[in-house]
Amino acid sequence: MLKPAYETINQKIYNDSQNIAYTQKKIKPLYYADPKAKILIIGQAPGKRAQDTHIIWNDPSGVRLRQWLGVSDEVFYHSGKIAVLPMDFYFPGKGKSGDLPPRKGFAAKWHPILLETMPNIQLTLLVGSYAVKRYLHLKGSTKLTDVVRNYQNYMPEYFPIVHPSPRNQIWMAKNPWFADEVLPELKKRTKLILED
Repeated sequence: MLKPAYETINQKIYNDSQNIAYTQKKIKPLYYADPKAKILIIGQAPGKRAQDTHIIWNDPSGVRLRQWLGVSDEVFYHSGKIAVLPMDFYFPGKGKSGDLPPRKGFAAKWHPILLETMPNIQLTLLVGSYAVKRYLHLKGSTKLTDVVRNYQNYMPEYFPIVHPSPRNQIWMAKNPWFADEVLPELKKRTKLILED
């Protein structure tokens, strides 16, 4: 149940002319925000399944993300301690090699408004290149692998990671340091924040 402030913001997003194609189909914006949130996850955009079920990260990528964080479905969805603001709150459609990118300018328009309602965020997890490059102000040519390998440079505010999509299995195999070094630190940091 959205609280009054969030209901107002949600209605503004729903009624925004930029989103009219979705609104006409009665598709609602998909994100989670709560004033109690301590961890914020910024990813790409909801997938088709997430949009259809109106449950964010409701796919194999979401299962893996929760494993990486070391949290249960209950904590992820119902504790209020984890917020999720994708770079776009709507499924952008399918492209030749996966989902289309989030729409330009969407996050810049709506994220600041929602971030103001969540003063207790202690860590922002940046998932994938769109979120990483926008929030860390990196050039488009910057290699995500290099950023993730040097994740400690962006702590304690940001924690950049690759997308947990099964498509990244080959990347995981080529970069064993991610599972060996980065993920244990992510789980440790998540646990400390959520238990605080």
